Amino acid sequence: MNAHAEPGHPAGGLGTTSRPDAWWVAPARASAGLAVLGIYAATVVLLGNHYLYTERGAHYLSPFYSPDLHSLTGWNAPISTALWVVWAPLGLRASCYYYRKAYYRSFFLAPPECAVGGVRRRRYRGEASLPYVLQNAHRYFLYLATIVLGFLWYDAVRAFLFRGSDGSLHVGLGLGTLVLVVNVILLTLFTFGCNSLRHLVGGRLDCFTCSLAARSRHKVWRGVSVLNRMHMEWAWLSLFWVCFTDLYIRLAAAGVFHDPRIF
Repeated sequence: MNAHAEPGHPAGGLGTTSRPDAWWVAPARASAGLAVLGIYAATVVLLGNHYLYTERGAHYLSPFYSPDLHSLTGWNAPISTALWVVWAPLGLRASCYYYRKAYYRSFFLAPPECAVGGVRRRRYRGEASLPYVLQNAHRYFLYLATIVLGFLWYDAVRAFLFRGSDGSLHVGLGLGTLVLVVNVILLTLFTFGCNSLRHLVGGRLDCFTCSLAARSRHKVWRGVSVLNRMHMEWAWLSLFWVCFTDLYIRLAAAGVFHDPRIF
């Protein structure tokens, strides 16, 4: 082995490998997806408009702007109110174990795939130095993002209530209601499948059957583990759908179309 090759990486330059498959497809696809969805999210967060649809008594709030600080406090912030909230779920995704793998490979080429040569580095220190050591804050972002998730569930339930011409609320269902419900379900599956949550509910136990509390925690741990098996899928589906939900509400609020009322 080349004395200068990184441990676990093949000797040679970038892209050096003996793999016969099209290994570059996965990182290329991930980088394109993260770039497109990331740019869209950053743009709509900065715009600060068309995030609430209220036509025909509906109340659809973009997930990027939840909780709606303007409505809750009446505060006319000089910048988009989404910036005061979005950092929590963004921090959860940026420090997520799956997303780390995705963008380390796609953007940093460290390495681009298993058994494929990456960008040469003078010294490998993993996540033990700045800025990567900040990834250890993942569990705290989980706590904060769970609070935001609670507001998103409120928004999804609120989307079933429509205000009539007399000002009273009545139960109804629009296409936007379903979009918001699917959105919060996917975000819940992603959040509650988190590796940090698995450790929180089932970690630091030497025996899962020694007490009622331990057995209860084991059941919760198994439930989280079921979601964790598809953590990558939930990560991508929830990211795509949260952007789609914002786009749906944004276009409807801008008057491009009216939300179809089912009943």
